[in-house]
Amino acid sequence: MSAPRTLPWPLVALFTAGYLAPYLLPTTVGRLDSGLPLTATQAGAIGSALLLSSATAGFLLASRTDRIGARRAARTGLTLAALGYGGAALTGAVPAVVAGAVLGGFGSGTVTAVAVSGIAAVGIPPREGVRARGSDPHRVTTLGLLGVSALAGALYLTIPRLGPGHGLPLAALALTALAVLPLTGRLPGRTAPARAVTGYDRLPHPRSGLLLAAAMPFWSLAQNALWGVSGRIGLGQARLGEVTVGAVFAVALGAGLLGVVGAGALGPRLGRAVPIGAGTALIAGCVMLSSAATDLTAFAAGEIAWNLLYPVVLSYVIALAASLDPRGRWTVLVGSASALGTAAGPLTGSVLAAWAGFPAMGRVLGAVLLLIAVPMTAVALRAGRRPLPVVDIPVETPAVPARWDYDTASPNSYASTSAR
Repeated sequence: MSAPRTLPWPLVALFTAGYLAPYLLPTTVGRLDSGLPLTATQAGAIGSALLLSSATAGFLLASRTDRIGARRAARTGLTLAALGYGGAALTGAVPAVVAGAVLGGFGSGTVTAVAVSGIAAVGIPPREGVRARGSDPHRVTTLGLLGVSALAGALYLTIPRLGPGHGLPLAALALTALAVLPLTGRLPGRTAPARAVTGYDRLPHPRSGLLLAAAMPFWSLAQNALWGVSGRIGLGQARLGEVTVGAVFAVALGAGLLGVVGAGALGPRLGRAVPIGAGTALIAGCVMLSSAATDLTAFAAGEIAWNLLYPVVLSYVIALAASLDPRGRWTVLVGSASALGTAAGPLTGSVLAAWAGFPAMGRVLGAVLLLIAVPMTAVALRAGRRPLPVVDIPVETPAVPARWDYDTASPNSYASTSAR
């Protein structure tokens, strides 16, 4: 028989709130540069500090979300994000802005850790004999990417029309956190194990997981190094206005929506190796095209094609990590490793651009993406050939987070689970 079709909308909302900061990175860094007495490199360093703080939260919470409780962790993260970003938006003192950005970044990372841990668990059958057909990690990930792409696109169209100043993108991050906060009441509380199941605390598939986690910082760094300076490329090298650049970003994120919809419809039909490997290679070409743009046509083509492909590949990477561990630990670790690369992106892009110029920067980043596509594809191929292991869990003393029921805000017990 089949379980009722239920979509975990709180996880989708948390995913959107957690990922919004990286999506708004170009306008955040650009506004810091233009609105405060900072150089472009210093503004990029603040963006990197924000994202590094987010990655740190993910690493700290990778195996602790079930013990802390999803509801408590999400509320804490959203509160920190609102306070940090909101405080940074309301002050013009550079040290206070840095402190607020770091605090807000830690909140975003906490929220993201809760979201991806829950996403990895949504495919777990609620009890023996019942097949969960309502959701799977890839489907929920695509919905989250749809949400963050749509929201970021709307903000890119809106922020340039609201006036200058560094506070607008930071205020948008704070308000998003506040808007999502009421939804945390539908998340489960603490589900600490009564006793451990032998061998389950060990991370499964360590070689594949470590290889994927080691590759992700470079994958994210190469793309976010360009994303962090894309505004400067459009304004300086392509000689476009801020409204035009914002419109290009909005259209690009709209293309990302189409890509995510396509990925959701395609699902696992092509496996994961082809979307991850071929998609990363195509992204490398987009990065080189965008970084060399000197007019609106080339700049828009590179940014739109790149943003069309990026969320598609990312959704398959998250699903691949989720397949390695149904508790979501590899998902959080891989996501945090990706955030490390994202954190280093703005500063790396600024330094490379200052040293060699935007076109040379793009060629270097494209080469890195082509190289890193090889081990990522290898992990996807190996995961596709691996039989699905089964882990037996006692009903009376569950040692792993139970499947989340978002209609009752309480976990369901189950007798066995299969790592997808």
